[in-house]
Amino acid sequence: MQAIVPAVPYVWLLVFFLVPFGIVLKLSLSQTASAMPPYQPVLNLSEGLAGIATFLAGLNIDNFLLLMEDFFYGEAVLSSVRIAATATAILVVIGFPFAYAMAKAPAHRRPLLVLLVILPFWMSFLIRVYAWIGILRPQGLLDAVLMGAGLTSSPLGLLQTETAVLIGLVYCYLPFMILPLFATLEKFDWTLLEAAEDLGARPGRSFRKVTLPLALPGLAAGALLCFIPIMGEYVIPELLGGTDTLMIGKTLSDEFFKNRDWPLASAVAIVLLVIIIGPIILHRSIEMRRMEQAR
Repeated sequence: MQAIVPAVPYVWLLVFFLVPFGIVLKLSLSQTASAMPPYQPVLNLSEGLAGIATFLAGLNIDNFLLLMEDFFYGEAVLSSVRIAATATAILVVIGFPFAYAMAKAPAHRRPLLVLLVILPFWMSFLIRVYAWIGILRPQGLLDAVLMGAGLTSSPLGLLQTETAVLIGLVYCYLPFMILPLFATLEKFDWTLLEAAEDLGARPGRSFRKVTLPLALPGLAAGALLCFIPIMGEYVIPELLGGTDTLMIGKTLSDEFFKNRDWPLASAVAIVLLVIIIGPIILHRSIEMRRMEQAR
């Protein structure tokens, strides 16, 4: 039993990551075909070594070359990175004060505050996004309130724009930013701020030199938890964004289900995975450096 327990994480990674990744990688090296399945080559083990040799000979990197040559896919990647980075930056600006206030609150109130943060998870993700359609559509709730208050004389027309996508992303992913930050700040030794004040540091300097460095682990974790899924987000851009809002998740869906080009869609998925691995490696290196400095 003691030998089995350490192997469980590796079995999990093998079954739920390496095997699916291998299938997607194989598809990305295949070619589209008007058949079922809609790609070639297909491995035929009944032919023995000859079938394996034929299968390997049919694999190539044409789909990846097409991604590099076609400006559309490069624009989709860059647009996804830009939107994900912008949404993550907004989440940091909004989430940090929330988490800070929760950590400073009396201990008996913190469970209630955490409950209020996770309360949106009790409702379907789709329903929450559809609610924003009713709020942002022309003559919707937002326009009615602003026009009723005399703040605007015409509908804002936010729906089907990149602004609407950013609003939806920030709303849906805000708990993923607040909770890691709160978990870090809750353990914060507030006497350090008092010591900094005694040494003549103003609040802004105390924040930059004391609070922010100690909150970086939670900040990095929250940023990763938001940036990675936002990069591949499909539902929010599809429902709130317009034709000009180009994101790689929507491109993936179109290639799979509309164009039925599974190999090209798989190549896009591999590129997305490579992009996502970058921030993860950066976060790991920062954490390793921080742990070495703490020793």
